[in-house]
Amino acid sequence: MGHVPNWGAGGCVPAQRGQTRAVGDVLIVDDHPLICDALAMTLTHAFGLRRVRTAASLAAAQRLLREAAMPDAIVLDLNLPDVQGIEGVMALQKLAVDVPLTVISADLDSDMVSAVMAAGAQGYVSKSLPRPQMIDAFQRMWAGEAVTPDEYESDRPSEETGEQMRELTRSFATLTPQQMNILRLICQGRPNKLISYELSIAEATVKTHIAAIMSKINVRNRTQAALLASKARIFVR
Repeated sequence: MGHVPNWGAGGCVPAQRGQTRAVGDVLIVDDHPLICDALAMTLTHAFGLRRVRTAASLAAAQRLLREAAMPDAIVLDLNLPDVQGIEGVMALQKLAVDVPLTVISADLDSDMVSAVMAAGAQGYVSKSLPRPQMIDAFQRMWAGEAVTPDEYESDRPSEETGEQMRELTRSFATLTPQQMNILRLICQGRPNKLISYELSIAEATVKTHIAAIMSKINVRNRTQAALLASKARIFVR
């Protein structure tokens, strides 16, 4: 994952809390413990957080959101052991509808940033940001501003293209968890019989789900479904 940012050292610039959304409880979803510790230390020092919880996988984060109090904000790494791409963004937002979600990632590809923002994230932050800029980015996001990397601003899509991506993402967000599992296996090139075996469901059930998937995302075949999933960056390692 590269070097660990030195966010947590002394000298943090405290945020102007009066201008910021009331954030006191933050959930950080990242499988790198040093990243979690550094980010938790930085945000706690800057914003006076009363609690920071961490989860090392999407499944762990989902359990926490179902079983414990809802956080005021979520920080998500895209590359987790059980999920990659914007699938994690969509999954967590289904459970935490009104909670601002920030993606923090080393991947600054403009298409990925576009996909994440189209999925409804409040912002996209580079893991390599220096401490003061990192704090400033979170202060702006928690005040309601959509924040993206500086590198993205010069290459961002047109509003028309952005709306098309948002509409595409909304259609994928209507898939059930089982349909998302089947779509993932389709994207990996699995035939129906193997999907049936891997998910322990009848092949007829697989076909029914695939028909529903194609209807929801408005495609005519499996190949088109896989291509659209790739375009929307649903599954990316």
